[in-house]
Amino acid sequence: MRVVVIGSSGSGKSTFGHRLSGACDLARVELDALNWAPGWVDRSKTDLEDFVRRVEAAVRGDRWVTDGNYREAMIRILPRATHLIWLDYSRAVVMRRVIQRSFVRAVGQQELWPGTGNREDFRRWLSKEHPIRWAWDTYNRRRLQYEALFAEPRLAAVSKHRLRQPREAEPLIARLAADSLLG
Repeated sequence: MRVVVIGSSGSGKSTFGHRLSGACDLARVELDALNWAPGWVDRSKTDLEDFVRRVEAAVRGDRWVTDGNYREAMIRILPRATHLIWLDYSRAVVMRRVIQRSFVRAVGQQELWPGTGNREDFRRWLSKEHPIRWAWDTYNRRRLQYEALFAEPRLAAVSKHRLRQPREAEPLIARLAADSLLG
């Protein structure tokens, strides 16, 4: 089982990926953890070769789940995917989640990805690159991109799941866990 989880920033991709990896005994590949270097350096923009190398190494095996939306990562992982899961939640759900997540992270000051020292900071909230603004600004564009991706003929053999409500997540995880035991 090789699963790709996509969705708007703040939709819950990482949480879903974490839960699915545990339920199905899959290696978890958090694309943000591969991308962000110390000091909030974005490898996908500053050292694409290194980012791609990290992604390819992480998905060499046959049992993994990725969460994230990086174009260069998708080019490499989608051809190997057996499942594609789109967390297609309403803008209201996404915005509530991304604001709540950002607030909890800023107050708690936990390191987001081990070894990076990167922490949420209230001072960054007004940046167009901050997840809150990014989620708002890219929401409609992402939906169009993912609709096209789901219709992509090259992915016809991939099992696709489009979740429109958060309550659909746990039943899908349970169903995939049961399937992984059978197959």
